[in-house]
Amino acid sequence: MTVLVFGSINIDFFVSVAELPKPGETVLSPTYRTAAGGKGANQAVAAARAGAAVAMVARIGPDAFGPSLKDGLAAEGIDVAGVVRSGQPTGAAFIAIDARGENLILGAGGANLDVRAADVPDAALGPKTTLVLQMEVPPAETAALARRARKADARVILNLAPALPPPDGLLADISILVVNEHEVVALARHLDMSERDPESAGRMLARRYGKTVIVTLGAEGALAMAPDAAWRIGALNVAVADTIGAGDAFVGVLAASLDEGRDLPQALRRASIAGALACETAGAQAGLPRKPALDRRETELAPARPL
Repeated sequence: MTVLVFGSINIDFFVSVAELPKPGETVLSPTYRTAAGGKGANQAVAAARAGAAVAMVARIGPDAFGPSLKDGLAAEGIDVAGVVRSGQPTGAAFIAIDARGENLILGAGGANLDVRAADVPDAALGPKTTLVLQMEVPPAETAALARRARKADARVILNLAPALPPPDGLLADISILVVNEHEVVALARHLDMSERDPESAGRMLARRYGKTVIVTLGAEGALAMAPDAAWRIGALNVAVADTIGAGDAFVGVLAASLDEGRDLPQALRRASIAGALACETAGAQAGLPRKPALDRRETELAPARPL
């Protein structure tokens, strides 16, 4: 079994501020720091730390950031043979975090925009593959790979983040859609659905496409809606340093849990714990929990309950 992540790699620039800037406003900070990021890389690291065998397909730039980020993934035990150099600069994110842990993010695609579905060989796709996708690489390439993966009987998890309109056919080619409470409403609006609250929108999407839709709710946990069943999971009560990487922790650990054979309610519980633990440490990848921490905290969260 393998978790294959097709997605972005970024260098993240963090600035801590008392309050997030408003349009036209300059807010000063005494310093900044850099860290490894990108939704694809974050989810790959989360899955690897949860115990999965992980491979990543991505692009990095010809700058100093790229090789360092690739080496960091390799140090996590991730197969980085599919991480290759592009002529574009390594992707970057510029992140401001306020005193409450809320954030504002600007992303620059760079090398991520050169990722191609053809970078993934046919041999990497099959019934023992869990493919993880996001929306930080070209959506058309994501859709092309999802189509190939479905035909190869792979499990396909799409994290529709950022909440861009999905290409035609993409939602039909996935197994599981993961969105937060804002993304699911934006998707429902794009699809001309009347539902405007997260649960109703998720249920309608599950019925319309015959897929499992998971809606993350931050400190309220998450909902999972299959066409014929639904569950709700709570969240651990943690001291929040920042919320960067919480969603990626959820997705990566969900993928790892399903890949190792857990059923959806069990995987949902594990993923919710991971999302909460990621908030205890500042930074996208620094706070992603490892398997012993997930094991240790699992008894603190009640199992997912049917709705």
